[in-house]
Amino acid sequence: MKIQEIKDILSGSLFEGEVRFMEPMSGHTSLKIGGPAEIYAVPSDLPSAINLYLNLKKDDIPICPLGSGTNVLVRDGGIGGCVVSLRSFKKIELTKEDHETVLISVDAGVMLQRLLHYAKENGYSGIEGLAGIPGTIGGAIYGNAGAFGYQIGDVIQSVDVLDEKGNVSRIPSDEILFGYRKSGIRSGHLIISSELRLKKDRVEDVSKRADEFLNAKKETQPLWESSAGCVFKNPEGLAAGKLIDEAACKGLRVGDVEVSGIHANFFVNKGRAKATEFMKLMDVVSYRVKKKFGVVLEPEIRIIGIDESN
Repeated sequence: MKIQEIKDILSGSLFEGEVRFMEPMSGHTSLKIGGPAEIYAVPSDLPSAINLYLNLKKDDIPICPLGSGTNVLVRDGGIGGCVVSLRSFKKIELTKEDHETVLISVDAGVMLQRLLHYAKENGYSGIEGLAGIPGTIGGAIYGNAGAFGYQIGDVIQSVDVLDEKGNVSRIPSDEILFGYRKSGIRSGHLIISSELRLKKDRVEDVSKRADEFLNAKKETQPLWESSAGCVFKNPEGLAAGKLIDEAACKGLRVGDVEVSGIHANFFVNKGRAKATEFMKLMDVVSYRVKKKFGVVLEPEIRIIGIDESN
């Protein structure tokens, strides 16, 4: 596929928004790692997103939805096809309330911490444990983000998605099949918005709980460094970070990627790291944990894109 072909498709697709070609994904991921996307598109509204999807699908151009790139490793060869970001979709709206609960409509591009701030200001409870988790609502739903016994899937009422045929449909929560750090949202579907059910509570109590969780994160996680959050999922009944630590992996380094000395399940970019270095360090850590404990670690981080050409 040639860039000119994509330009021709977009020029006739009634698309409004931002488009960049051969865009380095290192500028769109929290790890600051990743080769170029052939096309990086930010539709400004739903009709533009639909037209973009229809035209790309018509020409069999691969589509890669991306939130804010906080739990993603993009390979050094970049991403073929089109990366679609809904960062322009930023609306939060109270849609229904009763004496005990509220329903809130949240666009996919809303940052999770902005939603948490909104909940704190209004005394809406149910997501306090998500304090400090970066990323967008769309990405959080796709990976069922969670911490401290909370997960986003627990408060989801429904999710609106755009499918390959350009149709927007509403999926109720009981059909999404949320699991540990995963959801039943299909990889080719684009999350447009969601509806959350939260409980009414005292503003002071919600704020206190959220702040306590955030402070706990600050003490135990390298939030100030370039990382993608937890690299591996916690095996059942175990903590991946503890296993990695006890396998003497803290401080291990491959190139510019290092196992954090603060939390062993965080790998940080110490400079100009490459995806190949990150994946090699994953292999080293996995090997050490398996050798010492007989436990096979499963990646939590999503690895996408293509390898760099030799």
